[in-house]
Amino acid sequence: MVKVVKLEEIKQILQNIDPIELIEEGFIAYSQGKVTVPPVGEMIFDDPPGECHIKYGFIKQDDYFVIKIASGFYDNPKINLPAYDGLMLLFSQKTGQLLSVLLDEGHLTNIRTASAGAIAAKYMAPKEIKRIGVFGAGTHGRLQPIYLQKVLNCKDIITWGLNREELEIYEKDMKELGFKVQTTQNPEDITSTCNLIVTCTPSKKPLIFEEQINEGTHITAIGSDTPEKQELDSAILEKADRVIVDSIEQCMLRGESFKAMNNGMIKKEKMVELGNMMMDKDLQRQSEDEITIVDLTGVAVQDIQITKAVWEALN
Repeated sequence: MVKVVKLEEIKQILQNIDPIELIEEGFIAYSQGKVTVPPVGEMIFDDPPGECHIKYGFIKQDDYFVIKIASGFYDNPKINLPAYDGLMLLFSQKTGQLLSVLLDEGHLTNIRTASAGAIAAKYMAPKEIKRIGVFGAGTHGRLQPIYLQKVLNCKDIITWGLNREELEIYEKDMKELGFKVQTTQNPEDITSTCNLIVTCTPSKKPLIFEEQINEGTHITAIGSDTPEKQELDSAILEKADRVIVDSIEQCMLRGESFKAMNNGMIKKEKMVELGNMMMDKDLQRQSEDEITIVDLTGVAVQDIQITKAVWEALN
């Protein structure tokens, strides 16, 4: 019988799982060629604005394969609905049978994304973090600083957003979690004071530009997960000493690297895959003065790893 697991049970199980370690293992396996990940399936909606992603794949010689469906409809909070929804389907790789439906409502996608942001900072951020700058006051704008605490010690954050009311709620909520928080609607307030910046918005035009980026800055770019989206001026990637991507194959089709390549700012050879970087210290940040970018478009191996972990904790 197919096991249906609802969000509250999933959240309880996650309390006993280290998703960062799981996702690290997944990225390494992916870069070693041990994971089959077909091209992303997606639907983009204009009115109201939204998107649905279908990501799926399997680790070779594993017991399972996973199909993830996740949606983001950004006007939903205006009608008192969450912006994200989704589910994970876990199948047997031995028989093809559906074993479990994880009704996570997009939560597992959010947690695996937050974990990837923490991994990016663990390997590529400067040793001394002055302040964390966040673009976006939504779910990812909250989860990123929280998960960054697992790999670094800085609770001083400044967050940019378009909506003043949303920023006020964000500031109140994050202060209750022990963060020192400033909010702003001026991107230069972030670029001038932060050496770790995380961008997690659905923007379709650059929010920050090359001349704003100081030496020693690390940027983890998370929001640009479709061909239409872009948060960074492509000249930033040209200026960067290191451009790390979660998947070279995927970042040829979407993300900041895709935009920079199309704009003639970088070539494929500049991109280093995250799993390879983790295995080779020479590919990691080499000095406090380097400008580094990690371009995260979201790879199915992350969904595989976190879904498997929940399932195995149940059995």
